Amino acid sequence: MPFMTHLIELRRRLLYTITGFLVAFGISFHYAADIYDFLSHPLAQLMIEKGHENPRFIFTGLAEAFFTQIKLAMWMAMFLTFPLLASQVWLFVAPGLYKHEKRAFLPFLIATPILFMAGAAMAYYMVFPMAWKFFLGFESMGGPNSMPIQLEAKVNEYLSIVMGLTLAFGFCFLLPVLLVLLNRIGMVMAETLAGGRRYAVVLILIVAAILTPPDVISQLMLAVPIYILYEISIWLCYWQEKSIGERP
Repeated sequence: MPFMTHLIELRRRLLYTITGFLVAFGISFHYAADIYDFLSHPLAQLMIEKGHENPRFIFTGLAEAFFTQIKLAMWMAMFLTFPLLASQVWLFVAPGLYKHEKRAFLPFLIATPILFMAGAAMAYYMVFPMAWKFFLGFESMGGPNSMPIQLEAKVNEYLSIVMGLTLAFGFCFLLPVLLVLLNRIGMVMAETLAGGRRYAVVLILIVAAILTPPDVISQLMLAVPIYILYEISIWLCYWQEKSIGERP
């Protein structure tokens, strides 16, 4: 197609994605209270188990709760729009691919949202309960000569941590898609990935330390799955190279 036709097609795909995001944002903003209850449940449950009679969040700025709700709706809209974005990218690229190229790239399109949601689910159901339990362990009921130390979490800070960690786990779980795709186009070889394991371990630990709270448990909960996915990526790359080499 002519260059201008490509630009028109790109604009159309972007409009579909932006429209889907705005619709998802409106729905998410309407149900922001339910989303908030879902995200706060792991901490609330642990606080009740530790004897908090009325667990709560606080906000100290007049508009803090309102802007936090907007941020929450945008975060949820990103989750809902991610499959739409992936499909629009595919619809834009697919007409320029040969039939065998479409068959090769279609599994990446399918695996991307699945792995992303798997990473987000792991963060919510496994990492959050363990990390919050660790931090709540620093509470103290006090005594005759000491003041109690109890959590009074700010809603903005808590949701920022939760949303950031969820996205971090989701994107980190896309590592096999990235490495196998790079192998597919010849930029990375399986032997190179296997030989760089020691450097990969160091890099994974650095990324986990940056993206997670400053406790060993949550850092290992991110680092270990990433390394397992790295090993899986190596074997997928070996298999891919072998299948391509055997192809007539």
